[in-house]
Amino acid sequence: MIKLPATFNVASYFVDRNVQEGKGSTIAIEYGLEKISYQELMENTDRAGNALRRLGVRMEERVAILLPDSPEFLYSFFGAIKLGAVAVPLNTYLQPPEYEYLLNDTRARALIAHHSLLPQVQLIGRQRLPYLQEIIVAGGEHNSGSPVFEELMESSGPELREAQTSRDDAAFWLYSSGSTGASKACVHLHHDMVVCSELYAKGILGINDRDRCYSVARLFFAYGLGNAGYFPLSCGATTILSPARPVASEIYENIERHRPTLFFSVPSNYAALLACTRPDGKEFDLSSIRYAVSAGESLPAPLFERFKQRFGIEILDGLGSTETLQMVISNRPGEIRPGSSGKIIPGYQAKLIDETGGEVANGEIGALLIKGDSTCAGYWNQHEKTKETFEGPWFHTGDKYYQDEDSYFWYAGRADDLFKVNGRWLSPAEVESALIAHPAVQEAAVIAREDTNQLTKPAAYVVIKPGFPENEELAHTLQDWVMERLGAYKRPRWITFLSDLPKTSTGKLQRFKLRELQERIDR
Repeated sequence: MIKLPATFNVASYFVDRNVQEGKGSTIAIEYGLEKISYQELMENTDRAGNALRRLGVRMEERVAILLPDSPEFLYSFFGAIKLGAVAVPLNTYLQPPEYEYLLNDTRARALIAHHSLLPQVQLIGRQRLPYLQEIIVAGGEHNSGSPVFEELMESSGPELREAQTSRDDAAFWLYSSGSTGASKACVHLHHDMVVCSELYAKGILGINDRDRCYSVARLFFAYGLGNAGYFPLSCGATTILSPARPVASEIYENIERHRPTLFFSVPSNYAALLACTRPDGKEFDLSSIRYAVSAGESLPAPLFERFKQRFGIEILDGLGSTETLQMVISNRPGEIRPGSSGKIIPGYQAKLIDETGGEVANGEIGALLIKGDSTCAGYWNQHEKTKETFEGPWFHTGDKYYQDEDSYFWYAGRADDLFKVNGRWLSPAEVESALIAHPAVQEAAVIAREDTNQLTKPAAYVVIKPGFPENEELAHTLQDWVMERLGAYKRPRWITFLSDLPKTSTGKLQRFKLRELQERIDR
């Protein structure tokens, strides 16, 4: 357990501490051509907190943040927490009905929104947002009549005494990405980010003040909040922020320009990076990167091998969730098993159980439970779901795994993804990995589908690399490819070619949308 005082404010811990330790002139944030020191980060965080206080925000009230990855995001996030309020980052890729639900679910008193995202909120109408008292607009000219973030910052003082919060007070909420349906608010406490920084960022990655962190995952996402937010701040390192929605060519450009040492992404983005080449035929320069990290979903071994072969960089795959905030299982530098999620991170505990609650033997598939101090306190306003998911200190992840004799965890699928074929369990992840190993395949997803005899068989949805034909011959080739490697019962009975796979904005595959697509096809 990480020992912290009973009275503890995590914003002061991550923001003020670096200045107090003599790192005030060190660059905390690089944002395009802009460079912001830790001294400036502290002052602007205090200005943001003072601005919210002037607008009437009080301790424990929610402040919703609808901003792209930018310095303003970090000022707002830590400013609200330092004030004693609860910061709630919102997904920047949603639609008005989803924002209406989130703003009313949080009962946020204030919303800090980028001007480019403001129309999405305005379409809702203030009469349908009864709890929202203030909309603060950042990042450009607008005619909304709402307070302007930059003007509020200028007129607010650069010193804010931190609220006397407890280490167990709510500090921020994060909404689950909704890969299986409606989002749920995970209530995270002041100590949670410290636990993740110490156990994973320092314990596994060995992050230090010379590191430069660049994350494809956005700050509103639990994974990205650590990668580009509190991980670098935990040790006086530098975070590299970009507001643009990441595409492969721009990611390569940012890597070559900013020279990060730690690069964080998701499997679908690693696939997109591998599919991208430079028009002049030269290779992209990723030589600054000491570790690449993957999370969000399981990284197939073929993607790991292709990335290593092309760039000489090993990807550290791991498992985390919005509920646990960051990684709880991870591969370690020099101890990687391609295709596995790695070993439990010291400081966390894991167990695999069967339907009766008993622990399974090595090699057997079981439901994964995690125990650790960064796990959220529960879901806001969802008592029954909280009781279903959290059993004392144990969190039911909803993932199926098996563990080998060397304590490595191997992903088998979500609890509702596995299905039986010919009386034997089939893991979609295993078939997907086999498909991705074929040189024509960029991405693949597998779900269950009934044949004419109402027997369950695997159906595969495949994204093909440019230059390969989407035809029946390739489909047969892929079916045979899987059969030769995994056996006849794991051979996809159907192959459907798609231009892309349905994913959440954080890169997680949405299998339920594939099931919906298949239902429409079968009608």
